[in-house]
Amino acid sequence: MAPTPNTKDMANAIRALSMDAVQQANSGHPGAPMGMADMAVALWGEHLRHNPTNPNWANRDRFILSNGHGSMLIYALLHLTGYKLPITELKNFRQLHSKTAGHPEFGITPGVETTTGPLGQGITNAVGFALAEKLLAKEFNREGHAIVDHHTYVFMGDGCLMEGISHEAAALAGAWKLGKLIALYDDNGISIDGQVAPWFIDNTAQRFVAYGWNVIGPVDGHDAAAVSAAIAQAKAGTDNRPTLIISKTHIGKGSPNRANTSKAHGEPLGAEEIKLTRESIGWSHAPFVIPKEVYADWDAKEKGKAAETAWNDAFAAYKAAFPELAKEFVRRMKGDLPKNFVQTAVDTVIAAHQKGETVASRKASQLALESFTAALPEMLGGSADLTGSNLTNTKSTPNLRFDALTGDVVTNEAGQGGRHINYGVREFGMAAIMNGVALHGGYIPYGGTFLTFSDYSRNAIRMAALMKLRVVHVFTHDSIGLGEDGPTHQSIEHAASLRLIPNLDVWRPADTAETAVAWTVALQNRAKPTALLLSRQNIAYAAKCDSVAAPDASGIDSISKGAYVLSEPSDVGIKKKAQAVIIATGSEVQLAIAAQKVLAERKIAVRVVSMPSTTTFDLQSTEYKSSVLPAGVPRIAVEMGSTGGWWKYGTAAVVGLDTYGESAPAPVLFKHFGFTPENVADTVEKVLRK
Repeated sequence: MAPTPNTKDMANAIRALSMDAVQQANSGHPGAPMGMADMAVALWGEHLRHNPTNPNWANRDRFILSNGHGSMLIYALLHLTGYKLPITELKNFRQLHSKTAGHPEFGITPGVETTTGPLGQGITNAVGFALAEKLLAKEFNREGHAIVDHHTYVFMGDGCLMEGISHEAAALAGAWKLGKLIALYDDNGISIDGQVAPWFIDNTAQRFVAYGWNVIGPVDGHDAAAVSAAIAQAKAGTDNRPTLIISKTHIGKGSPNRANTSKAHGEPLGAEEIKLTRESIGWSHAPFVIPKEVYADWDAKEKGKAAETAWNDAFAAYKAAFPELAKEFVRRMKGDLPKNFVQTAVDTVIAAHQKGETVASRKASQLALESFTAALPEMLGGSADLTGSNLTNTKSTPNLRFDALTGDVVTNEAGQGGRHINYGVREFGMAAIMNGVALHGGYIPYGGTFLTFSDYSRNAIRMAALMKLRVVHVFTHDSIGLGEDGPTHQSIEHAASLRLIPNLDVWRPADTAETAVAWTVALQNRAKPTALLLSRQNIAYAAKCDSVAAPDASGIDSISKGAYVLSEPSDVGIKKKAQAVIIATGSEVQLAIAAQKVLAERKIAVRVVSMPSTTTFDLQSTEYKSSVLPAGVPRIAVEMGSTGGWWKYGTAAVVGLDTYGESAPAPVLFKHFGFTPENVADTVEKVLRK
C-alpha cells in the first residue's frame, strides 16, 4: 500500500468522525481512534477479508477491537465500509438504544464480533477465535478444499497488555501456534493517568518472543504502507507462530494541543480544539460530513461480495465432493444440535435413574459427558489444570495437542484431533477464550475448575452472559464438603454470587439424573451460559416421585423446570398434608430427605423440594411455582453457603453458612456447622412452633 492522498483522507475521515461523535455525545475516548486511524487504513483498506452486506459470512476474517474504549474507530470503519450503520447512528453515539454504545457490543452492532471494554478480554477472545478457526480447519478441510481459512486480527493498547489476562492468553496462543492470529499493538505510551513509563516498563517485544510469538516492529503506526507491509509479512509466515506488530503512534494524532497527552484519552477535545485539528489535518468538511470520494475509497461492499461469492463457489464444490461433511459444517456453524440430541438426553437421564448410582456430582457430570461428547462432536472441553478433579475429560475427548515443529493439530489413528484442552492454571484466560470459541461458531466450549476459583473467571462469565453465549462452566468442589483444603478452597458465597449474574443459568444438581438434566439444559441454552456447581463428596441417588421418575421426557421436564417435588409426606409414611416444605440443592438434598424421616418420626409432615436451579425455577409460571411451593406452608431452605439469596422464596428459616469454613474432614465440618438431619429437623420444628 503506497501512501497517497486517498489514504490520508481515509484516515482523517476516521479522525473527524471520532472527534465529532465524542464531542456531540460529550462523552467518549477520541484519542485512541485518532491514533489508530492509519493502522485501520492499512488493515481494513488492504487486508481484511469481510463482506459488509453479510456480517455473518462464515469464512470472513475476524476483527476485534480489544481496547474497546476506542469504539468510534470500529463504528467509523463499519459505517465507511458499508455496513448497516448509518451516519445517524454515529450521531447518536453513546445514546439510549443506539447501535453505537460506549463500548462495542456483540449482537447490537452489525460487524462487531465481540463485546469489548474490560481490557485484556478482547485479545483473549481473539485467541479463542483463532483456536476455533484452526480446529475447524483441521476437522473439515480436505485436500484442495480449504473452506475454513481466515485470519483473526486484533487492535490492542497498553491497558490490554497490563491486564494479567493478556499474559494467560498470549502464552496459550504461542503454545497452540495460532499462526493466523495477528495482533497490532497501539503503542502510544499514554493512559488515563498520563505517561505509562513510571508503571509500565515491560519489554513487550521480548515478552511476546518468550511466549513463542513472531514480533514485528516497532513500525510507524502512522505510515499505512509500513503497517500494511508488516501485516503482509505476518500473513506470509510459515512457522505457525502468532504475530505481534508493534505500532508506534501518537494518541489524538492531529490535535495540536491534545495529541500525546492523557487529555486526548477519555474526554471530548472541545469545539475550539476540534476546529484547530481540522485545520491541522487539512479536513475542511462540516461535522459528520464525508466526501463522496472518501466513501468510495472505503466502500468494501463489492469486494466483500466477490470474496464471499468465491467462497460460496468453493463451498459448492466441497459440498459436491463431501456432502455429509458440508452438511455437518453448516449445522455446526448455525449452532443447531444434532437431530438425535433429544433421544441422547432422554437415554442419558433414564440410564442415570435406572442405575441410581451413589457418586459425587462431579463424577455424575463425567458420566453425562460420556454420552453427550460421543453424540456431539462440537463439544470442546477443558480444565484449568484440574482435569483429574473436575472430570471434564471423556473417552471421546482426547487431550488437544499440537506438533512442536509444525504446529499442526496432532491426530489419533482415526485422524481425529483432541477435544480436551489443558488450559494450565489460567481460569480467567480459559473463560474468555471459551467466549471467543463460542463467538466464532462451530463449537460448544466447556471448561472446569474449582467453584471457589470462579472468582478469577467472573468477569469473563459476566461477559458471556451479556453476549448471550452458549458456554458451560464446570465448577467442582462446591462446598465445605471438599474438607481438609480449608476455607481458601471452600465455596461459601460463590453460588449466591453467580446466581446474581443476569442471564447466567446456575445448576447445583443432587444426583446423576439431575446432573444429566443440567447438562441437557446447558446444551440447549443457545442464548445463555451455564454454571454447573458439583460436589467432591459422593451423593446417594435421590428416589423420585412417580411423575418425575417416569422413563420418558416427562421426567426430564420436571427436573428441567429448576425445582420439583422430590418427596411427599406419604413417601415416609405420613398420611397428612405437608406442614412445611424443605427446599434443598445439591448434596443437601440427601440431608433434607434424612431430616424428613426424622420429622416423620416426630409425626410432622414435610414435603421435600429439590431445587437444582434457582435461576431456571424463577422463570417458571406462577402456577408451577405455586404447585411446588404452596402458599401458606412454611418454607425452610438448606444449602451449604450464603443464606442471603434464599429469603426471596419466603423462607421462614435457612440452614446455611454465612462464615468461612474450616480445615477438617467433611463429616466433621458438616456436624460442626449444623448440616445434620437433626439440626434441620429442629429448625423445621422451631419454625412450626412460631
